[in-house]
Amino acid sequence: MNGDLIVHEPYAGVEQQRAADYMGMYVFLGSEIMLFGGIFAALFAVRLLHPHAPFVAAAHLKIWLGTANTAILLTSSLFVAAATVVVREGRRRTASALLAVAVLCGVAFLCIKGVEYRIEYLDGLMPGIGPKQSPIRDAPAALIIDLYFISTVLHAIHLSVGVVLLGTLSVLLLRQDPAAPPSPITVVMAGLYWHLVDIVWIFLFPVLYLPRP
Repeated sequence: MNGDLIVHEPYAGVEQQRAADYMGMYVFLGSEIMLFGGIFAALFAVRLLHPHAPFVAAAHLKIWLGTANTAILLTSSLFVAAATVVVREGRRRTASALLAVAVLCGVAFLCIKGVEYRIEYLDGLMPGIGPKQSPIRDAPAALIIDLYFISTVLHAIHLSVGVVLLGTLSVLLLRQDPAAPPSPITVVMAGLYWHLVDIVWIFLFPVLYLPRP
């Protein structure tokens, strides 16, 4: 029997159990949205107080690296969405392969972000460390740069969790026993988390990289 159809206590039926799964995930994702929402509120407040700061800060970021990472994450979401469809059809190996590609996209994102952080370290943009000090370190734009590091590091941590999660599911889906975990609903829940991480980046990218005077 498909693990998605096994009803566990205290649920009375499959639909009730599935609704509880979705509700729990939505509550969790809502808490994550509030976390990043506080960062976006801080960015908005800095922009109100210092209208030119976002333009100065964005000029010091590598937009081509940010664009590449945006494309990579959007591609990864496509593979995760496809995996949630085929796993419901019982095509576990195909779902495993699709999740593995998404994991590779996530790793590629983190590698590119690491290269970007190294460039920013050498440019003196990181607060308190680096071979030199950026000329904007004492300017209002430094507030934007600091929020950039806070938000992108936090995002990278969430993405790393997603990489481990999808990687684990990809391996488990290769198991021969069709009743073995993960069930389709587990893959769907993991997919929702991955999509949230992607959506957060889709908002971070224009706010941080694209401001122009």
